[in-house]
Amino acid sequence: MKKLIVCSLFLLLTLPLTSFTQDSTFIREHYTKHEFQIPMRDGVKLFTIVYVPKDTEELHPFLLTRTPYSIGPYGPDNYAKFLSNLNRNYWQRSYIIVNQDVRGRFMSEGEFVNVRPFIPNKKSNKDIDESSDTYDTVEWLLKNVKGHNGRVGVKGISYPGYYATMASIDAHPAIKATSPQAPVSQWMSGDDFFHNGAFLISHSFDFFVSLGWPRSGPTQQDFRPFNHGTPDGYQFYLNMGPLPNANKWYMHDSVAFWNDMMNHGTWDNFWAERSVLPHVKRIKPATLVVGGWFDTENLYGALHLNKQIEQDLQTNKNSFVMGPWAHGWWSTNNLDSLGYIKFGSNLSNFYAEQLEVPFFEQHLRDKGDAKIAEATMFMTGANEWKRLGSWPPKNLRSRKLYLHAQGKLSFDPPNARGTEYDEYISDPAKPVPYTREIRHWYNAAFMVEDQRFASQRTDVVVFQSDVLTENVTIAGPITVNLTGATSGTDCDWIIKVIDVFPDTTATPRGTPAWVKLGGYQMMVRGDILRGKFRNSLAKPEAIKPDTPTKFTFDLQDVLHRFKKGHRIMVQIQSTWFPFADINPGKFLDIYSAKESDFQKTTQRVYHSSQFDSHLIVGTLEE
Repeated sequence: MKKLIVCSLFLLLTLPLTSFTQDSTFIREHYTKHEFQIPMRDGVKLFTIVYVPKDTEELHPFLLTRTPYSIGPYGPDNYAKFLSNLNRNYWQRSYIIVNQDVRGRFMSEGEFVNVRPFIPNKKSNKDIDESSDTYDTVEWLLKNVKGHNGRVGVKGISYPGYYATMASIDAHPAIKATSPQAPVSQWMSGDDFFHNGAFLISHSFDFFVSLGWPRSGPTQQDFRPFNHGTPDGYQFYLNMGPLPNANKWYMHDSVAFWNDMMNHGTWDNFWAERSVLPHVKRIKPATLVVGGWFDTENLYGALHLNKQIEQDLQTNKNSFVMGPWAHGWWSTNNLDSLGYIKFGSNLSNFYAEQLEVPFFEQHLRDKGDAKIAEATMFMTGANEWKRLGSWPPKNLRSRKLYLHAQGKLSFDPPNARGTEYDEYISDPAKPVPYTREIRHWYNAAFMVEDQRFASQRTDVVVFQSDVLTENVTIAGPITVNLTGATSGTDCDWIIKVIDVFPDTTATPRGTPAWVKLGGYQMMVRGDILRGKFRNSLAKPEAIKPDTPTKFTFDLQDVLHRFKKGHRIMVQIQSTWFPFADINPGKFLDIYSAKESDFQKTTQRVYHSSQFDSHLIVGTLEE
């Protein structure tokens, strides 16, 4: 619930004060609000709010959003009070707006199951999942709500994005278009709480300590605010110590899914049955998959859902949008930047007016021809939208970006032989922070944050190219091939790809005095690998101490231009706190680790011709 509160607060801050009154008045004048308990095939009733346009001159499409985060305000006379610029489009076009509390959340009956497994071959009315709940909801709406045109669109961001995906699987024939946005797709691999086997402690704890508690029945208040007792998230999680303390001190065995995560620290059937991706087949509704390049939570979900849909396009028309956004920020108002990085235009308006609204208008109303490209991608660095025929682009040149001695970075392979390396000591008592801000998990701008605070530390090694004499544009996935070693039997590897601005870069007016864009080290992409999972998430393997070992993993996709006069930088470290939990440096079950298990380790990064380390990137020939 904290995620919802933070995102909603940001949205509120972007709205003019007058919009509250204007939106509330508009909705009351043009819509009638209904509250329904819609029965599912197993008898459980889901609480649903339906806003029906008073305009009866034409028939209207449904726009459905299903969420675990509350559809309030509740009460037949308690109308919605404000709208984002994006969503205002649908109200002004007289869509029938439908919002539903999913099974087991807020005012709906039943039991809530996190990422409820899909049942492909249902044999009775007791076999229910989110796909069947959506199907039953649509069937009921068609029969019981007047004034519709027989077409349904489904959209949602983050967890609601997952429900939009599930609406696309075994979809009701009336569902003509869906838009899964920053969707949860495969926990454990790369969405939300785990990245390549590393546990994202601050996000996971803050989410479940607020949202994961059991309830006795339907309620309008289905979360518990949590007081950390300090604004300093780094210190809070450092004080909390090993992961078992989260349950011991705060949750007391009451948050079932937290214990599930602690008990399933490797890929197994528990996670496999919760993966959406294997079931994304023969999707019939048109789909618009949306994500943000700087989404800390569900970048993986957007990229991999799009990839999965594209692999099976027998009847589906799919389009893909990626912009320079944090989690869900395409739905906010008048957005043109992230942190102190400006993108040169109103990205929110472009998205609403050129992409999402035309998509639904075309498929739900036969109005216009959206002509949305197969992939509409924002190129950071150049600050340009690109309309592409595929993602990744087909005209890519695969190149290797090598680490060299003396902190050099080059597309040329190293000449030095032997076992040349850089090394650093990683101390679990003094981990590298993921941000210079004093935050808990939700510092949305950290993915473009100036990394100079990290590059100055002795437990971060830095490799940097010469000043570029021409533009270098990279597109598609970045693959890490690192030869490293540790004095322990396990360690984490955090790899960050950074755009280093020229020292002469001017800082715009209105920027805080401590922010200088001259020499700014903008993170373009960064991610983490827990070393023991280097070969498999299902079968972790100890690392042989002080032995050169290959570590290979993907950093996810990018579309970024490193401009002439800039430099390319790579930073490598072994802690990223409290974005990720701290690796003890020992091969063990981290979810039952003790204080005494944590030790300092010495990491080595090799960069010789015999033991090379490099990134594989696709450069776009323009």
